[in-house]
Amino acid sequence: MRVLLYLVLVGVLSACIKNNPNPSWIEVNPFVLVANPSLSGSEGQLSQDFRDVWLYIDDQMIGCFQTPFKIPILKEGNVNIKIYPAVRNNGIATDKKIYPFMNVYEINSKLVKDQTLTVNPVTSYVNNLNFWIEDFEDASIKIQDDPNTSLASLFISSDNLTPFNGFNYGKVVLTELDSVWVANTTEQLSIPKNKPCFIEVDYYNTNSFVQGFLALNTNGNIYQDNAGFNEQPFSTVKWKKMYIELTELIGNSTNGSNFIQTFKANLDSLQTETFICVDNIKIVYK
Repeated sequence: MRVLLYLVLVGVLSACIKNNPNPSWIEVNPFVLVANPSLSGSEGQLSQDFRDVWLYIDDQMIGCFQTPFKIPILKEGNVNIKIYPAVRNNGIATDKKIYPFMNVYEINSKLVKDQTLTVNPVTSYVNNLNFWIEDFEDASIKIQDDPNTSLASLFISSDNLTPFNGFNYGKVVLTELDSVWVANTTEQLSIPKNKPCFIEVDYYNTNSFVQGFLALNTNGNIYQDNAGFNEQPFSTVKWKKMYIELTELIGNSTNGSNFIQTFKANLDSLQTETFICVDNIKIVYK
């Protein structure tokens, strides 16, 4: 399917060039995430995975592309360009959504036939956001192991896993003896309905694990597995980031509910010892 989509796109672009032999070109490099001074550091450490962007020219949608890219544009002259950071929602490559908490990169520029306009987009978190953050830089951890079911424990580690932001991260080691990890955030958050909400998680793992969602209210608690993190091979493991949308889950919950995030893992089959590292866990909402 991916190959077919690529061939279709190449065919369309080739046809555009053939029928319009002198297009303008636009080249877009990967986004850079910078701090928003108005937030006074409340957004925490600035890790990101905005490899995809939505491109608009004169408010006309051109498409979603993975950076860096260079494409022909059948326009010339003065134009307005908007580039929106996109995330792969719940880690799904086919669900590329404009991330609602980031500022759009907008410029007015000029497209010239047979010339390339190179754009280096920059973004930051928008104003007036709420953040719950666990970055493991404090001695106390805002994620607790379940004393009834968890055999493995989350602890703070500072082993060098570069390249990475910050000094510490959370780590769980799973073995045949300590083969189960179950944990949850300690603070119950009251998050408004009908407004966007995501949880961001940086992870470096050789064991799969699941992020879950627990709605607490006077009529009873409702738990739901939400997003899965696939294990990475020991030889190629690296830091990754996932953006997980909570908007619909919150919207479907009982009015007056408070919310807790959970994490759980079982030692993967055919393994004797694995690990899960997490960092920069952010619940972001308006």
